[in-house]
Amino acid sequence: MLRRYPVKSMLGEELAACDVTSRGLAGDRELALVHRETGKVASAKNPRAWRGLLKLAAASGAAASGPAVQVTFPDGTAMASNDPGLDAALSRFLRQPVTLTATPPPGAVLDRADPGQVLRDGIRARVHVETGHLGAAAPEGTFFDFAPLHLLATSTLDQVARLSPRGTVEPERYRPNIIIRMTAPGFAENDWAGRDLRIGPDLAIRVIALTPRCAIPTLEHGRLPRDRDALRVPASHNLISARAGLSPQPCVGAYAQVLHPGRIKVGDPVSVA
Repeated sequence: MLRRYPVKSMLGEELAACDVTSRGLAGDRELALVHRETGKVASAKNPRAWRGLLKLAAASGAAASGPAVQVTFPDGTAMASNDPGLDAALSRFLRQPVTLTATPPPGAVLDRADPGQVLRDGIRARVHVETGHLGAAAPEGTFFDFAPLHLLATSTLDQVARLSPRGTVEPERYRPNIIIRMTAPGFAENDWAGRDLRIGPDLAIRVIALTPRCAIPTLEHGRLPRDRDALRVPASHNLISARAGLSPQPCVGAYAQVLHPGRIKVGDPVSVA
């Protein structure tokens, strides 16, 4: 499965095939909302302020005036990213003054709520919020939290589902770019750190860290209800250091950088070196 998120923290789209460059899947996190007063990038990692982003859907499309991303509101209203009225509509919906942009502000930062406190106290509680910089391992000028690709193994989804009281977990909650089918059980990405993967005939990537989870998997995603177990399960069963020097955190998935670009499609073979 391939998934792209044209606007940061909005719902994304499923793809049959996609070009992958050093900046990740073509069109991924191409745009983001910036708060007009604070200059911070809007992210559902701070759910008390921005959980409404996950009620909006973004998809690549074409408007009459040229290529554009389509933003769809919960009532079905769709607006193009180059529509001059979109910023006002988004600001009304989110009750925050925002601007949709393709250019990160200088020294771009976002707020992250403490996931443990969100689990304990709920999304509306005044939990501790930290401000952090975007894209420590991503190309300059992008909106990625850390790196340009996020990988997720089906065995990890199966493990979380098996341990969850609901008996299921939706992959959308973890916002992966590439879901890799695995037959071996368990949290497969734990063994990928520092290793190279080949996907299809051309794409080569390197896994640089596991993915520590924030509060986002627990939130409503469109029609999907809240699910605290999407975070509670990895917090109980895969508390591990995401990379050297970090304290253990609940991890699901892995971050990767692109070594050699290429086009990939659903069903391509994957090899781990």
